[in-house]
Amino acid sequence: MRYIDVFNHFFPEKIWEKMMELDDLGYGIGKRMRGIPAIYDLDVRLKMMDEFENYTQVISLGMPPLEAVEPVELSEELARIGNDGMAELVEKYPDYFAGFLASLPMSSKNAAAEAERAFRDLGANGLQIHTNVNGRPLDEEDFLPVFEMAARYNRPIFLHPSRGNEMPDYRSESKSKYEIWWTFGWPYETSAAMARLVFSGILDRLPNLKVLAHHLGAMVPFFEGRVGPGWDQLGKRTSDEDLTPVLQRLKRRPLDYFKDFYADTAVFGSRAATICGLEFYGVDRVLFASDSPFDPEKGPGYIRSTLSILNGLDLPQQDLEKICYKNAQELLGIQ
Repeated sequence: MRYIDVFNHFFPEKIWEKMMELDDLGYGIGKRMRGIPAIYDLDVRLKMMDEFENYTQVISLGMPPLEAVEPVELSEELARIGNDGMAELVEKYPDYFAGFLASLPMSSKNAAAEAERAFRDLGANGLQIHTNVNGRPLDEEDFLPVFEMAARYNRPIFLHPSRGNEMPDYRSESKSKYEIWWTFGWPYETSAAMARLVFSGILDRLPNLKVLAHHLGAMVPFFEGRVGPGWDQLGKRTSDEDLTPVLQRLKRRPLDYFKDFYADTAVFGSRAATICGLEFYGVDRVLFASDSPFDPEKGPGYIRSTLSILNGLDLPQQDLEKICYKNAQELLGIQ
């Protein structure tokens, strides 16, 4: 079996050095990453990957979203450095890195141009976009050129959740406690972003756009009843505005759009979540991913547990091949 791990994170040397310079200046963007050598030390990363046979990765940057770094000119610089570094790694280490997802300075008017540069000049296999842009929803018109560029080049967008403790869980409080913002907040973030793409009509405007929702589609598979027959009744629970034109404007049921997303297996070693996601999306739209190196072992843990789950599901060989590498080849244009 071949394995292409499509969603995990690494910082090439030059962008890592730049981020550490910014961190030392008080930007506060390197605290967690400094303690995970496999996300910035190439030797550590390659040694860790050697533990797994016939295994390669599609790499993308870790947090924070580049648009969170101000001023905008600095986020643009980080995007260029990061994407150049990713392309260099893929070219130099093809037996380890099968491809990369470009990162964009989404708050910049030049974000779509950087996407095109990454596709045209660097061979990027897709884009990593976070579920909001400094608190702004992805369906705002300012961000449409990025989606149009991805559709034009037939490259997918991978949605990565982004949310911090500054978003409280209760109106009476000023911040989220106990990392609820991550455990439950990130799946909500992804699900909300998916919904905004659906109900805004972007997926109708760009019918060939391909979007992958990280962590097996977040909340959507488990809440199929709410997404399906629940949202078929959109507007019934709302009294301060008329939402009936929203459903009339869409060409299909809301559930049908959510079924069109792709998803990955990065669910932190949960067999139940894996089964739920596969049942909802089907084997043609699920891709193997581990979210390495954020496991307690700082690298191999989630890879090992995810592979163990997939190989223990007793799937037909052809279905397992789709999940483990063939869907990645097709969606990302990997040989």
